[in-house]
Amino acid sequence: MTASPFAVRDLGVTPYRDAWDLQKTLHAQVAAGDAPPTLLLVEHPPVLTLGRKAREGTNIVVTRDYLKAQGIEVLEVERGGDVTYHGPGQLVAYAIFPVGRRVADFLRLLEQATITALHDLGLEDARPNPGYAGVYVTERDVNGLTYDQKIASFGVAVQRHVALHGLALNVNANLQHFDLIVPCGLTQTHMTSVQREYDLRGLNRAASMQGAKDALTRAFHITFAQYDWTLPTPAAAGS
Repeated sequence: MTASPFAVRDLGVTPYRDAWDLQKTLHAQVAAGDAPPTLLLVEHPPVLTLGRKAREGTNIVVTRDYLKAQGIEVLEVERGGDVTYHGPGQLVAYAIFPVGRRVADFLRLLEQATITALHDLGLEDARPNPGYAGVYVTERDVNGLTYDQKIASFGVAVQRHVALHGLALNVNANLQHFDLIVPCGLTQTHMTSVQREYDLRGLNRAASMQGAKDALTRAFHITFAQYDWTLPTPAAAGS
């Protein structure tokens, strides 16, 4: 049996700062060639993170005092994108993979892996959105208005030709927590989850975190089967 080109580590429920520190440690090791590419799977306690487009935090719609009272931390991180929420019931996958200059291609592969996993979980309408990063299911009318239904968000950083951060897939998350923000700055978008879609479609199924982890791990192995795992040499990187 061929060995996997990347390692998978399940961190269970881990505070965001701890997982962030581990990402940075692994990132340095992968960039130096001292560790294999690694996919981290994790759930976080409630936290808001601000990507590079969200430094002012204008898409947080409640006060910082309110968030503090709720025990929800706000952190500025180095990934791309705007504000997003992480919390229990959301599967976060950090792909510490070599990327080089193929950032757009890498994001498309993350989307494809997530779509493949969602198809495996029975949501066959999961798809990308041509205008925005992320994975969506079929739009839905609410009070006469049509809203996109976003089920997974993406945001990466690439340093020393290696990615960190990754994707967040809502499995059975508390979607009311997304009301604290304008997710990714998108006003015509509602956040959804695997469980919400099961319920609205009358599927009588329970969305499990372990099932989502298994489906996403399989999907990564399929999607990245032909991936180029080599790091650019200094000469190639500067050419």
